[in-house]
Amino acid sequence: MLLLDALSPAPRTVRMYLAEKALTLPSRQIDVFAGENRQAPFLALNPAGQTPALLLDDGNTLAEAVAIMEYLEERHPSPPLIGTTPEERALTRQWQRRVELNITENIHNAYHFAEGLARFEGRIPVAPEAAPGLKRIAQDRIAWLDAMLAGRTFLVGERFTIADIWLYVWLDFADSVGQPFDRTLRQLGPWFARVAGRASAAASLHRGCKPGGVRG
Repeated sequence: MLLLDALSPAPRTVRMYLAEKALTLPSRQIDVFAGENRQAPFLALNPAGQTPALLLDDGNTLAEAVAIMEYLEERHPSPPLIGTTPEERALTRQWQRRVELNITENIHNAYHFAEGLARFEGRIPVAPEAAPGLKRIAQDRIAWLDAMLAGRTFLVGERFTIADIWLYVWLDFADSVGQPFDRTLRQLGPWFARVAGRASAAASLHRGCKPGGVRG
């Protein structure tokens, strides 16, 4: 297998997952800032033009960070980062989807339409007028999530899962692109500090990250 990696939040979720599992995969860096992921060689592997992507031993390519983590979990189930029972796995997926649909997609698109506009306006449809509203919605949904987390160490109770990885990486990214969340939130403030203290958080930060730059 070969991981097509990049300085970007979604690839970082996979790197953090791998660090938690103590797994090492060969990787190749894709320069998304230069648009390498939108050029023919990469598109031949992943027509969606997104990172990360995982080249499988059978010649197929698996894309989308969550799908890649789900696949690796099937192959390397211990330590479990999704769950060991149908109920545990369903709860992990429930919280990951809540986070992605309500919070991180809004952060992502707001970045495309505002701080990242110069980078993306020639690559994808953009709507700069939508950015303030998306940022407001993301912050509202962060507070909504905070209200549900009383008494929990992690999103899925006492289990650290890919839901925590997903939210942590995107909130860390958001902080670096002018979308910080309220660190005084009673649940998410301490939760963020707990996750940031895990060895995988520092280990997953791309070596190309620079002080004051995009964290991914």
